[in-house]
Amino acid sequence: QVQLVESGGGLVQAGGSLRLSCAASGSISSRYHMGWYRQAPGKQRELVAHILYKDNIGYADSVKGRFTISGDYVKVTVYLQMNSLKPEDTAVYYCNWRAFGTVRDYWGQGTQVTVSS
Repeated sequence: QVQLVESGGGLVQAGGSLRLSCAASGSISSRYHMGWYRQAPGKQRELVAHILYKDNIGYADSVKGRFTISGDYVKVTVYLQMNSLKPEDTAVYYCNWRAFGTVRDYWGQGTQVTVSS
């Protein structure tokens, strides 16, 4: 089992910034992917950004240029720096972990990000 603990959500005005953190613990393999997803009310969960094994980084088009994902492979921690936040970024943000070469996803409990206009 893998446990994910997220922190850093909150309420911010449009144009502001927040930084999310997620630390993984438990049965961690040495090769893995980590990332962030979000789910707004009435919408499906969507990918925000991920770091795939061997540092392949990807972003959703809607956050490119505003969000930056980074990670510490030794600490098994992933961060999401969110700048120039918009009201449409409001959602519950979930940390995701998957061992390389597997299909089982592990999820954090979610952290609320609310951007006021």
